[in-house]
Amino acid sequence: MLLIKRLVLSRLIRLANKSDYFFDSLLFNAISFPLSLIIFCLGIFILEKLPAQESNFNKVIDGSSAYAMPILLVLAAVYFLDKMIAGTINHFSSQSALLHSSRSIVKGISRSFVFGIGMLVLLGTLGISITPLIASLGIGSLAVALALQPTLENFFSGVQLIVDSPIRVGDFIELDSGEQGFVEKIGWRSTWIKTLPNNTVIMPNSVLSESKIINYFYPTKVMSVPVEVGVHYDSDLEHVEAVVLDEAKRLMETHEFGVPSHDPVVFFHTFDNSSINFTVILKGQEFFHQFFLRAAFIKQLHKRFKQENIVIPYPIRAINTEQECAQLKSTKPEAP
Repeated sequence: MLLIKRLVLSRLIRLANKSDYFFDSLLFNAISFPLSLIIFCLGIFILEKLPAQESNFNKVIDGSSAYAMPILLVLAAVYFLDKMIAGTINHFSSQSALLHSSRSIVKGISRSFVFGIGMLVLLGTLGISITPLIASLGIGSLAVALALQPTLENFFSGVQLIVDSPIRVGDFIELDSGEQGFVEKIGWRSTWIKTLPNNTVIMPNSVLSESKIINYFYPTKVMSVPVEVGVHYDSDLEHVEAVVLDEAKRLMETHEFGVPSHDPVVFFHTFDNSSINFTVILKGQEFFHQFFLRAAFIKQLHKRFKQENIVIPYPIRAINTEQECAQLKSTKPEAP
């Protein structure tokens, strides 16, 4: 029977994998091991119904079937439900950002629930009263909750992070301590953040939920890229603005990380010691693109400024010798 099951089920799995539906493939894969247990129980049942013969083997069968069959059937049901729920969560996590972030926690809760119910059903099937056990679990749960208060605090903080969604798996964030990285996992106790040097920062959920976080991927990955520039005081600012906007717009349209729909903006803001300073606002598709866009724009603008005879001045310090000499004469003591 196991051989027939294997041949038939393998054929059904191949057919299900070719279809556009998900649950038929999940069903056939989840039922494989439970079906083997059911066939084993069916074999025990058939042996019991055979004409009784006085042998040690039949005595063993008669004595163990009352306990083995319920255990195996409950185990088959628990395994099947666990596989179905876990497979469903994995499938829909790719379609829901909330479920994707909370996948490990949801799978852990569902697995604990299924195994807990399975254990209670098994005890009831074997004739063991579960009422005293439930009462004992209630008292024991209170003691465990007091003993594991920090762990429970981290767990509920993780649930809060998932429900409130200030961060999601895959987001690039910056902590108030200065570390930057991608959110890899929001787990039961901690959140894992992979930094740029390929190290991992493990933050307790309770600490993270109370920290100030900069999420560079929320609400969108597109971000502004400011570039600071300075030109000589003798420059024609209208001409400078036109040249800069032309180069910035061209960069947005031609660079692979630019945002073509963005209209660059120039803000003149400072009369500095040696230059008139302004800021150019570009846009990149995500956080890391700012470095490539800024480097490309500086090289492009430097080349264009040379063509247009626009000067980027060096720092200048002027010494007024006449003023200095006059000040020295005024402070020099008169001869007696």
